[in-house]
Amino acid sequence: MLNQLVETTLLVVAGLFPVINPPAAGFIVLSLVPHATPAERAYLARAISINSLIILLASLLIGAYVLSFFGISIPVLRVAGGLVIAFAGWTLLHTPDDADRGTEPRMASDAARKATLGAKAFYPLTLPVTVGPGSIAVAIALGTGRPRTGISIINVIGVAVAMILLCGSIYLCVRFAGHVERLLGPIGTQVAMRLFAFVLFCIGIQIIWLGLDQLFESVRLSVQ
Repeated sequence: MLNQLVETTLLVVAGLFPVINPPAAGFIVLSLVPHATPAERAYLARAISINSLIILLASLLIGAYVLSFFGISIPVLRVAGGLVIAFAGWTLLHTPDDADRGTEPRMASDAARKATLGAKAFYPLTLPVTVGPGSIAVAIALGTGRPRTGISIINVIGVAVAMILLCGSIYLCVRFAGHVERLLGPIGTQVAMRLFAFVLFCIGIQIIWLGLDQLFESVRLSVQ
């Protein structure tokens, strides 16, 4: 029983953690919302973690059924999501260093500013920056690979533990990205942000390439 619990937990974490890459997500969120106060950053970290949990669970449980209902294939999901990620990375890569620092007007009220941050917390900070098409595709694949003997309570607990670990790491990386910024200094932070922006752009291109490769392969098989 314990082995099954550990196996399920490690399977989900090992499959999703490298794709989500919480440390990179934390730096990208920092670069997209540079003015956030510590309280606002804590709010964003909590909102992004909750949004990520909902998206990942939905992908695990019903993602394959939703795609099938709308007639969307995994390769098409990869291409469309890769385009969004590549565009976000390209935009971030070419953002001037001081584009948003010290120039963003304060909202009329804290409630209005929180509402704006809440909207950003879902798009683009959660989808596609933190949980993109790559992690959604992996979650759907994990969901379709359920045990043949059926889902047991141990599997459910293992998935729950894995979700806690993943979303907890997302929270920590987003919440304390500002502390890392102070350690690196202005120049080091800009270098890290540009690097992660380029990595985000490359991830988008890679996802597009994988999707196109699968589409071309399906066309080739249908012609034969």
